[in-house]
Amino acid sequence: MVFKRLLGAIGIGGPSVDTVLDGGAVLPGGALSGQVRLRGGGAAVEIEEIGLELVARVEAEHEEGESEGAVAFERYVVGGGFRLGEDEERSVPFTVAVPWETPVTELYGQPLGVVLGVRTELVVADGRDRGDLDPLTVRPLPVQEAILEALGQLEFGFRSADLELGRIGGTGQRLPFYQEIELTPPPRYAHAVTEIELTFLATPSGLEVVLEADKRGGPLTPGHDALTRFTVRHEDVAVLDWNSEVDGWIRRLTEHREAYGAQAYVHSASHTDSGSDHTSDDGGSGLGTAVAAGAAGLAVGVVGGMVAAEVVDEIGDFLEGEEEEEEEGEEGEEG
Repeated sequence: MVFKRLLGAIGIGGPSVDTVLDGGAVLPGGALSGQVRLRGGGAAVEIEEIGLELVARVEAEHEEGESEGAVAFERYVVGGGFRLGEDEERSVPFTVAVPWETPVTELYGQPLGVVLGVRTELVVADGRDRGDLDPLTVRPLPVQEAILEALGQLEFGFRSADLELGRIGGTGQRLPFYQEIELTPPPRYAHAVTEIELTFLATPSGLEVVLEADKRGGPLTPGHDALTRFTVRHEDVAVLDWNSEVDGWIRRLTEHREAYGAQAYVHSASHTDSGSDHTSDDGGSGLGTAVAAGAAGLAVGVVGGMVAAEVVDEIGDFLEGEEEEEEEGEEGEEG
């Protein structure tokens, strides 16, 4: 598929490209490394640029309903400016920085159902083409993992995870989409909420944690959404009692009666200025024990709701489908 498309765009006998990522999952804000392997065709060609794009499958809501498609959220130039000889093989190594807000695709090695990819683009003197699209695996930062672990130990269940096109007001969000992790409440909160949606917005200094609750209505009152926002530092992972901290967040969320769209309640767990005029001064739970390590909590729900093989098939279908759409678009332009 990849080589055929390159031949069609650049000319029969043109160069082919294959990108090989280094093994293992990457971290938000971490480094992604690998090699772009080129093979010359029947004649020498000038390679003007080798580009890499990070691509995500994103859902969008509109008047006609919902749809999904690919969104490129970062691009890098990792090489170019050289001549690739006839039948020459060349490998171009690269190391690039992953955006801090990059969505998490797995927890404790179990896929969450979020689809990310790395797409290669080759630009030569006579044209350009998007080459192969390789799956990208992203594991949570230590502070994200601590929060998810605490939610699992508090008996919240994993329902699903997806990427939503749009922005969350009042946050420092930079990407054109955000990740929602949907959770089912434990019995002690089931009377107050039907579902909680969790969003992480990471930065070099810390993490914004956005919690949205779909609240139950009473016999005389309709249900509605409530939104709260908290900030933590990366270094808090080793000093906070996360079970108490996160349980406090949930209690404040369920007690908060403002509908979504009003000013959100903001709390800084690390007691630093969150940059908002609505920062709570009630303090956190204080210092405590570090979160216990181990693949417990939410990981059980992930395994139960999503089989790894199914996610691999889903990624393959998405990547293949995107390539076919691009090919159809190119044929339409030629016609």
